[in-house]
Amino acid sequence: MTITTPSDLARLADLAARSVTLIESLQHEGGAYPASPTFSAYQGYSWFRDGAFIADGMSAAGAVDSASRFFDWCGRMLAQRRDRIAEIVAAEAAGTPLPDERMLATRFTFDGEEGDDEWWDFQTDGYGTWVWACIAHAERHGLSLDRWAEGIRLSVDYLLATWSRPCYDWWEEHRDEVHVSTLGCVIAGFESAARAEVLEPAARAAARTAAIEARTLIAGRGVRDGHLAKWLGSTAVDGSLSAVIAPLGVFEAASPLARATIRAVEAQLSVDGGVHRYLLDTFFGGGQWPILSCFLGLAHARAGDRDAAMRLLRWAAGTETAEGLLPEQVDDHLLAPDRHAEWVERWGPVATPLLWSHAMFVRLAVELDMLQPAGVRA
Repeated sequence: MTITTPSDLARLADLAARSVTLIESLQHEGGAYPASPTFSAYQGYSWFRDGAFIADGMSAAGAVDSASRFFDWCGRMLAQRRDRIAEIVAAEAAGTPLPDERMLATRFTFDGEEGDDEWWDFQTDGYGTWVWACIAHAERHGLSLDRWAEGIRLSVDYLLATWSRPCYDWWEEHRDEVHVSTLGCVIAGFESAARAEVLEPAARAAARTAAIEARTLIAGRGVRDGHLAKWLGSTAVDGSLSAVIAPLGVFEAASPLARATIRAVEAQLSVDGGVHRYLLDTFFGGGQWPILSCFLGLAHARAGDRDAAMRLLRWAAGTETAEGLLPEQVDDHLLAPDRHAEWVERWGPVATPLLWSHAMFVRLAVELDMLQPAGVRA
């Protein structure tokens, strides 16, 4: 068992509290969370996926107004694209689905534009994740879903038309696959929306049916050697799979499937507490990501292994820079060191801070009772 001293606990709690303050200070006045305020490829943009996990961390920490304002922003992004969603849905119903380039973007500028630079845009995970996070936020704090109901309905409509299509994964790679972590995000969104009763009866039934179908797909083609796989038909694992267990809760942490997945991610991707995305990763040399250590920590915590979760939290804290910032990844244990320089030349140093890193540290700290929610911070 890892011994954590009172001074260690105080240091970890302090970083979590400072992370909440940092995220609040960088949130755009319109509600969007910047992915990273200075990193060249992310600057000026907010992602539905990253932002939803950030909002969930803030909500869990008691920063209620901050999370609510992000969900307001999501709702506005969807309402502005109501006609496009209707077109996508109609084309799917007619058996003439639109090409990937006509789908919704994965990231938007703070003011709601899609940007004029090329990006790996078709990703369905964010549209399920924000629905899950928004409903969890409302349930956690006893809030009405009325202010977000239209956005939830539009997201469900969009996902019903697109969820089974291949798309880019969390890492904006492998466009031609159906990714298990993406399906997990979609299932969480469908099941949350159906449970919350914000949908019309037909849409609620369709969401429940789609969630069952997605679970069946995973069971049939998304499991390898007893654990979740990177994508349907794959033999590999991915660090994002931990999130399907916690905080998304798609698979019960005590189940054999979840326990086997935790073991596989730990064995194949974790080195001294730092978790890689996947074994063939070359992005910035394929480093270790604090968000993935925190997701694995959340899965361990939900499965009852607090000591393992604490070890992962401490590793994530160890990536803090002298300025008190958490990066996207660190290069202590690169999988492809010969590929590091090309990314630095292309985009500059690794994104620091990455707000998602700070938020997942907060989320795990709350799970471990190291950061007590500060009540309703409106």
